[in-house]
Parts: sequence; C-alpha cells; structure tokens
Amino acid sequence: MTTADLIFRGGPVFTASATRERATAVAVRGDRIIAVGHDGDPWVADLTGPRTEVVDLRGGLLVPGFVDAHVHPVWGGLDLMRCNLADDSTAADYLARIGEYAASHPHAEWILGGGWAMAAFPGGTPTAAALDAVVADRPVFLANRDGHGAWVNSVALRLAGIDRDTPDPADGRIERDVAGEPTGCLHEGAMTLVNRLLPPTSADEMRQALLLGQKYLHSCGVTGWQDAIVGAYGDAGDPAAAYLAAARDGELTGRVVGALWWDRGAGLEQLETLRARRDEFSHGRFRASAVKIMQDGVAENYTAAMTEPYCDGHGHPTDNSGISFVDPDLLRSAVTALDADGFQVHFHAIGDRAVRECLDAVAAARQAHGSNDRRHHIAHLQVIHPDDIPRFRALGVAANLQMLWAALEPQMVDLTLPFLGTLRSSWQYPFGDLLRSGAVLAAGSDWSVSTPDPWAAIHVAVNRQGPPGHIEPGAPDGGYEPFLPEQAIDLGTALTAYTAGSAWVNHLDQCGRIQPGALADLVVLDRDPYAAPAAEIGLTRVERTYVGGRLVHASR
Repeated sequence: MTTADLIFRGGPVFTASATRERATAVAVRGDRIIAVGHDGDPWVADLTGPRTEVVDLRGGLLVPGFVDAHVHPVWGGLDLMRCNLADDSTAADYLARIGEYAASHPHAEWILGGGWAMAAFPGGTPTAAALDAVVADRPVFLANRDGHGAWVNSVALRLAGIDRDTPDPADGRIERDVAGEPTGCLHEGAMTLVNRLLPPTSADEMRQALLLGQKYLHSCGVTGWQDAIVGAYGDAGDPAAAYLAAARDGELTGRVVGALWWDRGAGLEQLETLRARRDEFSHGRFRASAVKIMQDGVAENYTAAMTEPYCDGHGHPTDNSGISFVDPDLLRSAVTALDADGFQVHFHAIGDRAVRECLDAVAAARQAHGSNDRRHHIAHLQVIHPDDIPRFRALGVAANLQMLWAALEPQMVDLTLPFLGTLRSSWQYPFGDLLRSGAVLAAGSDWSVSTPDPWAAIHVAVNRQGPPGHIEPGAPDGGYEPFLPEQAIDLGTALTAYTAGSAWVNHLDQCGRIQPGALADLVVLDRDPYAAPAAEIGLTRVERTYVGGRLVHASR
C-alpha cells in the first residue's frame, strides 16, 4: 500500500459536511485528501510510512482552508508598504504617524497610504488643515479604511484644481465648510479628482504587495480568495499583471478568482474589453472569471442607496437617499449580458435600494437565460429590506457576508444609526434571516478595509459583539451590548460560510470540505473553539496553513 505524505491526528476535525460529522484523523497524499476518520482506524497505521509527516493537532481543531470571498490583498500589501494607519485609532495618532512617515521618506513625491477610521473625526471628516500641519511641502492622499473616502492636504487640492467653484461629480461629493470651501475630505467619485494625478505604482511594487498580502492571508488560514477589484480603481493601480506574473512563476500559492472592475462611467461597450481581459489574465491558479459592479457607496457618508431618504440625525427625513452608481436599467442590461458571456457578477451593495437593484438585475438575467451555474453574489448587505430576503434563494444569489461589521462600534453608533432611523437600523446585517430563508452564505473580510482574520469575523457572527482586542477607542467600558442578537448564527454555520460557502462562490468545488478526494487545503488551529465559551471564539489562532498539501504558513 502506498503511504500518505501527511497525516493529521490528535484533535477534532471540522469537515464542513452537511451532517457536520466529526473526525480525528486525516491523511493526505500529494495535493489530495485520501482518508478521513479516527485515530483508532486501521488505515492510520497502514498509511504511516517512514516518510510520512505526522502532525499532532494537540487537541486543536483541523478545518478546511478559509476562502475569503471579498478581499483586496494587493491593496492590503501596499498599505503595509506605505503610510499605514490601520493600527492607529485617534486623529492625534494618525497625524503623528503621517509626520513620521513623511520625515523618513524625504524623497517620496507623494505621501500615500491609508487606513484611517471616520469615527476618529467629528462628523467623520478630517481636514486638509490638520494634514498641512505635518506635511506642507508635498501632496498627501490617504484613503480611509473602507476605501470610499480620502483625506488630502492643501497641496493635493491645489494640484487637482479643487476649489469652491469645483462641482461635485455625479458619483461623489467634495466635503465643504459653511463658506463652500473644500475642507480636505473627498467622498466616492470625488477621490478621482486627485488620484488621477498620483504616480503609477510600479510592477515591482505591485508584485511585492501581492506576495506580502498573500503571506498575511495565509497566516490567517486563508487558502483562496476573490480579489474584489481587478482593474484601475483608487490609488493602487491594476493588480491583474501582478497576478498573471505570480501565477506563471509559481509564486501564487492561493487559489484566486479576480473580479474585473466594471467602469461605472461606461456602458455595455466595455464588454469586449472584459472578455479580452478574462482571456489574457487567466492562468494557473488565477482566473479572471468574475466582474465587480459597485452599485452604491457607504452609509457613513450617505452614498449608500436607500429606498427611503436618510434622516438628519434628529429623526427628520432629508432629500438624500444615496447614489445608485449604475443606472438600474443599465444594470439589468449589463448583468444579463455578463451572464450570457459566462461571467460571474460580484456586486457591492450596502443600502436596501442597491440590494434590490442588484437582485432585480439577476432576475432579469434569469428571465432571459434561465437558471445556470454562474454563482452571482452580493457583498456587504448592510441594509436589506425584509421583502428582499427570500429573493436570494429564489434567484440563486449568494449572500457574501462581511461578518465583522455586524457589531456596535463608535462609527456605527455615531455615524450610522442616527441617520438610518430605528426601522432601517433593525434591518442591518440580517444573517439569521438569510440563513432561515435558505440563502447560500459565503464570507469575506474586505481587507484592507478590516482585518482578514476569519475568527474575528466568526466571533461577531455568533456573538453580534466585537471580538476580544478589537474594541475601538470611544466605546464604553465593557464594550457594547450585542447588536440585533436575533440575527446571530451558530459557529458551524459561520465556519461553513467561510469555507464551503465561499469555495462554492469561487467555483472551487474540490475545496472547502475535508473529505476523501478533496484538495488538501487545510488549517491547524491552536484550540478547539467548540470546547470553549462562545465569548472566546475570537481568541482562536492559526498555527499552520496548507494549500494542496504544501505548508505555506507556520506560526512556530
């Protein structure tokens, strides 16, 4: 009998199967799982040879590799290489970090980076004046954590020609003071006024960023992902060439789907370009088989598209109900055409109107072509009108959850709840309702917007509270109470969404489960989260990550 290359034993195994049966031993030969069972099974001894590596789980849980269904690893890698504000949390900390970075990079033409949180500033909007105090000699462009806004200094505003007479673009807003002067914060499409001036990111920088981002994802147990924007967006540049080069050179160890960027300023004429890019950049472990359509913005800057207007913070309706970036009629035509061309559509939808418009677009494609295996999915899903919950299952649209966001924190309390109002606030992140409706659940982090640690996100999905160590400054002592606890889901459901569910979205049908014949994408944890209180789920850490039986991360 041919022996195994790897045998895992000595701890529980989460198989992610429909019956959730548990095991305690797994054997791997080459890149495949060849046996799943228990330590006492005869095959364990039979498959153990002189060259077999036996991994003692020491009571820790073995899980399938996580698949992040919505992430930006090249952006994350660039943030780590640039002025990275993600580990800071106050305006003073940000300014100190920016000043130190500028001083240590005296020859940088621009100061680039990001990761600031809106909650650190009054009204969520930092000012150019504050930046000018630490960097006055060069332009500064710093994206916020969610990538939907940018903080710039006066030099950047001047170079871009932005003044009181500059009109807001149709898909964005220039923050202004009471006199109409730009203050230094640009929302959504207004960022383009400055980022079109940024120096291009070199091919070598993009490669370094991809490999750095990949290394970080593997350290979190992520073995595959969908890059949610492959195209020219923001200040980072297009990662497509970096992925292609890494796939050809064997440096891409993750299994990746690239979501090609849909230019919301163009129409159906871009279909030919998207087809060409799919053919050009798909190679090896990278497939450019999806298209990303960003249908709206975010609730914090009132650009998420809502069915009813935002409140003014005192409960009174305003005349603003957000922005639909793609006209709904065009959206239906585009999705129908993409569906016919074999593309998967990956939607960004935060507001309930945007969610409905995306579902309507898939419904149009279904009416034109019938059911198929495209596996369209909608990411974020902050606010869903209850009438639209059952449509996910009916249309075969996966709910791509960013679980970490379903908790109270200062940005939610100060910048979201007052402007949504009581009823709409109760419709946020309805994971439980989606589960009960029969929807396919997938999961993603949106890193570098938020941490790529799946266990932080799973903690929130189960507890509807922030994970240990992730409490933002400004939160009350002891943290916040659970947010809409009736929408919590159990640990097994959350874990399955982040493994089998996201693997399904990525058409990785031989991943996401631990069963004979599956690819050996496996993660060894430092504990069994089932054996501890739910309040400790977020403390779980990754010890080893394997892709196709190959070790790609070890913590010790």
